[in-house]
Amino acid sequence: MVSIACTANRQATPYRPAATAGYRGRASGGKHAGADASHAAFSQFGLARWQTIDMPQTYWLDLFTVETWKEFLDHGGDVTGFREKRWKIVQKIKHGDYLLCYLTGASRWVGLLEVTREPVYDETPIWKSDVFPSRVGVRVVLALPPEQGVPVLDMRDELTVFQGLDNPNRWQGPFRGSPVRWKTPDGEAVVRALREAEANPVVRPLGRLATRRARPTERHETTDGTVVVPEDDEGKTPEETGPAATTHTEIQYLLLKLGADMGFDVHVASNDQGREWKGQRLGDMPRRRAILPKQFDPVTNRTIELIDVLWLDGNSIEAAFEIESTTSIYSGILRMSDLLAQQPNISVPLFLVAPDERRDEVVRQVNRPTFERMNPPLVEVCRYISFEGLHEALSAAQDFISFLKPTWLQTISESCALEDL
Repeated sequence: MVSIACTANRQATPYRPAATAGYRGRASGGKHAGADASHAAFSQFGLARWQTIDMPQTYWLDLFTVETWKEFLDHGGDVTGFREKRWKIVQKIKHGDYLLCYLTGASRWVGLLEVTREPVYDETPIWKSDVFPSRVGVRVVLALPPEQGVPVLDMRDELTVFQGLDNPNRWQGPFRGSPVRWKTPDGEAVVRALREAEANPVVRPLGRLATRRARPTERHETTDGTVVVPEDDEGKTPEETGPAATTHTEIQYLLLKLGADMGFDVHVASNDQGREWKGQRLGDMPRRRAILPKQFDPVTNRTIELIDVLWLDGNSIEAAFEIESTTSIYSGILRMSDLLAQQPNISVPLFLVAPDERRDEVVRQVNRPTFERMNPPLVEVCRYISFEGLHEALSAAQDFISFLKPTWLQTISESCALEDL
């Protein structure tokens, strides 16, 4: 909070600057004349005694990757930057404002900066991935190593961005670009969490997330706004065969077993029920439900029954998974987009599961103009889980899987949003 000295106002009289302009030094009559003149000037508006009022601190979101956070600190931690198109917003940042430093991909808070100088436009090289010329002078109030950062998902009950969500996957919207002004209570909560993490550090290895890089994507300006131009998705194997088919079946099996172990009924794609993994036929998995919920129309059901894996709780779909090893990612996304188009009010969290090397392709395809202009945009409800990440998460959680909740999927998945740092 910022404290300022002012007086208590007894009346609802509007402030008129001209009435007091230039009063300092114009009064005469002794060494206290200036103070008397000041008191007299304020008294005409019904202002009584001096008191201190706390003004709310202003907070802004500042996005980094693991790489750009390191580059920022290596450069001295005295200048933070944003993209050129953010210049108008950056000019609203004022001396004394706080910047909340957030790692995309890792989804962790890692620092707090205080603005020390007014915004400037400067293209002096600092970062390798981009110029980020819309810059602000800062001092580091607090900086954490990424491994000791505060997971944002640990703050679900404290941040308003998690309140009132119509889909559990839609929380990442406020983290898609920066700078963005944050509500004071949210900023204060983040600062408290950062100070606690600094005082009592907890190491959470980044694993694969340590190598994540923000990928530049070709964009095209239209009258309706900016859209993504994805790379060609042709040339993929039309059907998964051999090792790829085996890997697809393995991931399907793991997700079906995970859902059943967490207490959900499960559904496997109708055309995959005959597949086997280590002697276990997918159509015979524990808690497999043969009949889908009846609240959907026949057309919707025909779409749903081909989705690779569903977790069900009564008539509600708790999660839907499409698995892509080598086939065109676009086909799996189309099934999910068809589901949203047929049931726009459905609140099912969607997940694309693919090898780590296909992550960038997943992001490109989810951000196609066709899907970006849906309501809601597919990118807001669809997240990515890597094969490798799923294996790591299952190994770490094997002793308490039966106690997991669906929100656990948020911690092992990544946003498909394009990063606008």
